[in-house]
Amino acid sequence: MSLRKWGYRLLPGLKWLHGYTGQDAVADLIAGVTVGLTVLPQGLAYATLAGLEPQYGLYSAFVGGIIYAMLGSCRQVTIGPTALLALMTSRHTGFGLGSGPAYAILLCLISGVVELGMAVLKLGALVDLISLPVTVGFTSATAVIIGTSQLKGLLGLRGGSGSDFINTMRSVFGNLHKVRTGDFTLGLTSIIVLLLLRKLKDVKLDGRIRNLRTQQLVSGSIWVIGTGRNALVVLVTSVLAYSTCEQMESCPFILTGKVKSGLPNVSLPKFETTILDRNGTEIRQNFEQMLSELGPSMLILPIIAVLGNVAISKAFGGAGLSPTRELVALSMSNICGAFCSSMPVTGSFSRSAVNHASGVRTPLGGCYTSVLVLLALGLLAPYFQYIPKAALSAVIISAVIFMIEFEVIKPLWRCSRRELLPGAITFVMSLAVGVEIGLLLGVSTDVAFLVYRAARPVLSVSKLQTTNGINYILIRPKHSSLYFPAVEWVRSGISKALTIHGTAPVVLDCAHVHEFDFTAARGMGSLQKELAKANAPLFLMSADKTIGVILKESTNIDFPTIDCPDDLEFLLEQTCSHV
Repeated sequence: MSLRKWGYRLLPGLKWLHGYTGQDAVADLIAGVTVGLTVLPQGLAYATLAGLEPQYGLYSAFVGGIIYAMLGSCRQVTIGPTALLALMTSRHTGFGLGSGPAYAILLCLISGVVELGMAVLKLGALVDLISLPVTVGFTSATAVIIGTSQLKGLLGLRGGSGSDFINTMRSVFGNLHKVRTGDFTLGLTSIIVLLLLRKLKDVKLDGRIRNLRTQQLVSGSIWVIGTGRNALVVLVTSVLAYSTCEQMESCPFILTGKVKSGLPNVSLPKFETTILDRNGTEIRQNFEQMLSELGPSMLILPIIAVLGNVAISKAFGGAGLSPTRELVALSMSNICGAFCSSMPVTGSFSRSAVNHASGVRTPLGGCYTSVLVLLALGLLAPYFQYIPKAALSAVIISAVIFMIEFEVIKPLWRCSRRELLPGAITFVMSLAVGVEIGLLLGVSTDVAFLVYRAARPVLSVSKLQTTNGINYILIRPKHSSLYFPAVEWVRSGISKALTIHGTAPVVLDCAHVHEFDFTAARGMGSLQKELAKANAPLFLMSADKTIGVILKESTNIDFPTIDCPDDLEFLLEQTCSHV
């Protein structure tokens, strides 16, 4: 294998550099800057949602872009902090002192390691176990939790929001008398403006402006304003807060506060930390205790990250992408990010959509986004302290309300009401108990349905008659496999058919059955002996050769087989004449 091919295997992103033109660079630069203007306010907001200082959102926003440019395969995908992972991270960042960043960074490292293990073992298909209704229930529940967690910031209430829906709502309603008018007015106005700016993309100028150049200029301006609406709202509210708070003795808004400027230190994640207990006493936690605190999140969070990233890759890149390569790119983004104080990251659908709409040509657009984030950390960080928390809450709420997918309920109700149950269980339990438990219960319900269908295959039973008047019972399983949980069900179904229709030869139509396991084959052997004693011989019709081999090897019985329906009458007459 040539050196170039080895390089392409190790760093697939090198292929994008081959033949990279100036036009590609300009297109990637425009897309990268556009995505950067989106990720800056989102990064600050998601860090706050995760219970961390705002700069950690920016630390999380630049590493993934560089790593994915070298290892990823879908040019539209942007890696960085997301509302969902921030919410799941927030469950482990409320212990005080420096434990919040320590837990978030360690979780980022562990997520990367788990994702890398999934890539090595080619376990990307595990995400297929999560059905669409469960995914919809999960994302809708997290959207509700994220939205309600921002009510305190929107209303100007002090204290962390957390990730517990019930306690958050109880706290909000218990402190409504403390609502700050300035924060509430600013936050509500920001939400309205953001939703209106989001609608700009639907504005059609055809026929309203005759001059083509003017039409292009106006359309481009509308697109820029609509795409960069988050940055625009944050900028305007920050200027308003700065001018207002400098002139008044008491600021009417709760501000983000000082944001640490400069790049993060490149270092190993901390494997021990110190927390505060309820009495305010400092408690030292070692690595084992930190792992115990992270618990199921160490497995569930990476799976959720993989689910989101694979879904985005398929949405924009089609079905030809390699899930393993995407897993490697995502895992290395988290592992390398952990050395730069990043919280867990994955692909962002909203920013990937912005990237796609901006005309990105290669994943190198993520490098330009990373450069912009680094410049912001070095030059703009001192000004981030004037961003009102109500504005950041408005940014998050305006983003997550579109994650609630009501439109799926109606077609599911019409087509498959059974599938509504796992989705409903996921949604309700995620709100009541927690997103991890809700997801596990939803997936378990889906798996239980699958097991039930395998254990209780649908049997079509018919009493038929040949042209010569020989009665027989035709059993037609509607599933492609018969495994051990289904053996007793099939046996009882055949016994019930004999009771109803009387003793007659039994023909098991295997045209749609392609698999038997050992236990099912032995069960069929026992069934054949029982039917033989009852003078009701068992025939297999249109059985695959592999099924015949399995039955022969496991039972030492030569099952009479019928290759096609035309041979049925001859074999039945021959058998009946010997009875």
